[in-house]
Amino acid sequence: MKAVVVNPNSKANVEVIEKELRPLQPGEALVDIEFCGVCHTDLHVAAGDFGNVEGRTLGHEGIGVVSKVADDVTSLKIGDRVSVAWMFEACGRCEYCITGRETYCREVKNAGYSADGGMAEQCIVTADYAVKVPEGLDPAQASSITCAGVTTYKAIKVADVKAGEWVAIYGCGGLGNLAIQYAKHVFNAKVIAIDINDDKLSLAKEIGADMTINPSTAGAADKIIQEQLGGAHAAVVTAVSKVAFNSAVDAVRACGKVVAVGLPSETMDLSIPRLVLDGIEVIGSLVGTRKDLEEAFQFGAEGKVVPVVQTRCLHEVQDIFEEMEQGKIQGRMVIDFKQQ
Repeated sequence: MKAVVVNPNSKANVEVIEKELRPLQPGEALVDIEFCGVCHTDLHVAAGDFGNVEGRTLGHEGIGVVSKVADDVTSLKIGDRVSVAWMFEACGRCEYCITGRETYCREVKNAGYSADGGMAEQCIVTADYAVKVPEGLDPAQASSITCAGVTTYKAIKVADVKAGEWVAIYGCGGLGNLAIQYAKHVFNAKVIAIDINDDKLSLAKEIGADMTINPSTAGAADKIIQEQLGGAHAAVVTAVSKVAFNSAVDAVRACGKVVAVGLPSETMDLSIPRLVLDGIEVIGSLVGTRKDLEEAFQFGAEGKVVPVVQTRCLHEVQDIFEEMEQGKIQGRMVIDFKQQ
């Protein structure tokens, strides 16, 4: 089968190779991949930012159809359409797993990083961790929900915004445009979209943002939000930028929550008096559980959230990685494995 693997000596740190899969083990299923999205995290993995994983099959936004199951598998059957998500497998026994926080399991495996992922023609999954895709949800769009969608859906849940409250979304790319839709159409919040790219802000307006701010032309977003709204009730930061994180802390009102999603390699600045005197909460949010993904998929199937995706051929994968690195991508690029 063809697979996209990490190769530091190749263009964009990735290459397409022929790779042979091992036989299925108990508890596993074989998935024929239809689509796999390309995420910014894939860039980090390929570049070795999280450690050297040369030869690893990338991809944690995979969608495909089960073609084979191990004899002991009861949770899936042949023909089911399922996900290959970042949270590939957890231990199922620890305090995090049994309290609905399985993404923080200390033994967790992540698709495309610590386990071979879905950026290949086929992928072996742990059957109990492959979430079924509901009828009515386009599989190419589902691929985006598998990571970007569930990540931002969970972040809005963590932000705990109520209907009619203001939430600031920093960064309106692949993650941010979905965060806007979940906040607006699922949680009924009012949305402020912040980005330095006017094209992304135009898209944000189209998909439901009530207010847009380009800090590079309009001035500091936090000052505008404080002056016009008295501060946001919450902020979700998907931007890979220290500046965005610092602005988010200053943009929320007293008792506001700042939810960190993006992964810049820098540290953010926090005023301890501001946190204490105004009761500000800064919270990390890491993708979502299987239950979160099931819910995120369902809202997509109901049409409340429509991922902006563009399908590309497998042979274009190196170009896709370079375009993402250069910030040229609008929405989500998705590799169509049915087209070579």
